[in-house]
Amino acid sequence: MNPFAEKYRAFLSEFGQGRTMVLSTAENDRVSSRMMSVVLINGCFCFQTDTELRKYHQLTVNPNVALCIDNIQIEGICSEKGRPLDDSGFCETFQKCFKGSFDEYSSLDNERLFYVRPLFIERWKYVDKIPYIEIFDIENERYSCERYMGKGDEMNG
Repeated sequence: MNPFAEKYRAFLSEFGQGRTMVLSTAENDRVSSRMMSVVLINGCFCFQTDTELRKYHQLTVNPNVALCIDNIQIEGICSEKGRPLDDSGFCETFQKCFKGSFDEYSSLDNERLFYVRPLFIERWKYVDKIPYIEIFDIENERYSCERYMGKGDEMNG
């Protein structure tokens, strides 16, 4: 296994099956963000939403999205996959991780399933209180983890 694949597999394993994350979407010059229940399936970050909501409209006109949790930022391309109940893998994982949301929303007529294919992931890591920036360039299968050094105060230097 190449180093990128090994590190990326470890990251996904550490991420786990489901998390509550911030989803950012945009249309024209207007960006909006909201908390979402997100599950990980086959390397994609998956969520459901109602076709009547602003985020749904934004996703249909601009599939570029960002997900964020703690010190992890994920940029990706989002695609609609139909109704949540039509995807047994999603249903099984979503119900296990977010039973209340599954029971309340997944069977609604307007509910749609989206998969985010990650393109770029950045994570800040701290080793002995020293900051590192870990980058997964998924499209090019490149991994880096470099110490963050910051810059001095340029106004005074």
